[in-house]
Amino acid sequence: MTPLEQCAEHLCKLIAHQTVNPGGDELGLCKTLASQLGDFGADEVTVSTVERANNSSGAYVYASFGTPTLLLNVHLDTVPANSGWQRDPFVAEITKDRIYGLGSCDIKGAIAAILTALDSGKAHNLGILFSGDEENGSRCVPHFLANNDTSHIRQAVVCEPTARAAGLAHRGVLAYRARYIGKGGHSSKADHMEKPIVELSKLALQLDRIALEDLHKGPEGMKGLCMNVAMLTGGVAYNVVPDLGELSFSLRPAPGFDQAAFDARLERARRESHAKIEIAQITDHRPFHCEDEGAIRELVGSHTEQFVGLNFWTEAALLQAAGIDSVVIGPGDISQAHTADEYVLLEDLQWALEMFSEIIAKHET
Repeated sequence: MTPLEQCAEHLCKLIAHQTVNPGGDELGLCKTLASQLGDFGADEVTVSTVERANNSSGAYVYASFGTPTLLLNVHLDTVPANSGWQRDPFVAEITKDRIYGLGSCDIKGAIAAILTALDSGKAHNLGILFSGDEENGSRCVPHFLANNDTSHIRQAVVCEPTARAAGLAHRGVLAYRARYIGKGGHSSKADHMEKPIVELSKLALQLDRIALEDLHKGPEGMKGLCMNVAMLTGGVAYNVVPDLGELSFSLRPAPGFDQAAFDARLERARRESHAKIEIAQITDHRPFHCEDEGAIRELVGSHTEQFVGLNFWTEAALLQAAGIDSVVIGPGDISQAHTADEYVLLEDLQWALEMFSEIIAKHET
């Protein structure tokens, strides 16, 4: 069996193990991976569970080979299968040039490549973190950082489908919920009653104005705020004045984002819309920018010619905030992630296998 065939076999088994988030069996897969990592000569392997806000459990497995100074991190959970699948999402299908299956691109292909690379030789001073809950909360990586000794880890490779490019920066994600609470009642009195939907609509227009003002601001390749006014809800019938309205919105700020200045603009928009509107932040994923680009370029530079900024958020931001210089790179294309009939190209798996084999073979300090 060739290394690529071995990698494909690993990936097929990973796809079959359902780790849909929420509701999937992250712990079961972590236990399976723990056994494999032990067989590959890890000095210590631990499996940890993490409680989520909805009382479900996420999990991660961490293996250390010596005293890790480099961390390889891949998330093992997937989003639910999108509508439109023409095949079973949990039964891998191998064709001449690709492998179909949920998570094949995002990002179980990288796990398969790392497992195959580890099978070719003993790792040195390396940490392997296969972590859950990336797709719906990101609680596992903070738990790992808080409960493990990472003082010797200087660099991290965070795997996401980047089409073989290396991400040295990416946008954050900030999400908010605005709420207007009124009294509600019969629509025959609507002219003289509070109007939650109308007032929140005014805020929606203010947010769009902010987005247009910043459309051409920001670093090259990441200009604008990606402001998304996503949902306006409230009311039960056309003849009932609603007593509650809610507006959900988000933005994806680039590195260098001035949070304090945005907060002030948001507060002005709130007041100009209606003073009774209350805004709460529900997601706070900050932007990422690698601090020591030179060392990261040396680590992965022979395997990519593209060092880019990414428009999607990753958990590299959490590792970088903990003082671990990080890069985002992996097989597959983000345009395939979260789609029906998701796939990864076999040539991408071959590329990832070669990259991880070289990193593992050369990393000794």
